[in-house]
Amino acid sequence: MSSTLIESLKKRRTQYALGKTLPLDKAALTGLIKEAIKHTPSSFNSQSSRAVILFGDESVKFWELTKEALRKIVPAEAFAPTAAKLDSFAAGAGTVLFYEDQDVVQDLQEKFALYADNFPVWSEQAGGMAQFAVWLALTEAGIGASLQHYNPVVDDSVRAAWNVPASWKLRAQMPFGSHEGGFGDKAFMDDAQRFITAG
Repeated sequence: MSSTLIESLKKRRTQYALGKTLPLDKAALTGLIKEAIKHTPSSFNSQSSRAVILFGDESVKFWELTKEALRKIVPAEAFAPTAAKLDSFAAGAGTVLFYEDQDVVQDLQEKFALYADNFPVWSEQAGGMAQFAVWLALTEAGIGASLQHYNPVVDDSVRAAWNVPASWKLRAQMPFGSHEGGFGDKAFMDDAQRFITAG
C-alpha cells in the first residue's frame, strides 16, 4: 500500500547545512506555517500552541542572543564548536520559535479539575505535534529544517526582543532554509524491539 504521507515522512530529515534561498516567498511561507499549526490537533481543542516566525536579520538576531546566553555558561575552551553550530542555524532563511500558552493550560486545569495534572502533558503533546506538522509542511515545500532546544537559557532575552507574552513558554526552535547538504543513510532498530501487534 502506497501513502503520500509516509513518503513525505521518509523525506523529512534533520538538515544542518542551511542556506537562504527558498522556493516560497515570505508571505506564502508564513501562511504555510500558520496553517500547519492551526490544523494540528490539541486536547479539548485547546489550541495552546503559539509561534514566533523570524526571517532574515531577525532570525540571525535570535541565534546571536542564544550565542550570548550560552557564552555565559559554556566553558570558553569548549565554546568554538557551540558558536559554529549556532552560526549554521543563523545561515538559514529563518527560524520558527514554538511556544505553549500556559494561560490556556491553567484555564483548562481550573475548568476541568479532574484532569488538571494531565493538561501540561497534553500541552506538550500538542506542541510536539505542531512542531512536527510544520517540519513536514516545510519538507513538502522542499525546505530544510532541524529542531533545536535552547530554552530556557534564551527565554528572557527573546521575550524582551520580540515582546512575547509572559504566558507563552518557549519549547523549541526550528531553523529553516534551503538544503545546502545531503543526508546519510538513516538507521532503524529492529521492529521487534518497538512494536507489539495483537489480534
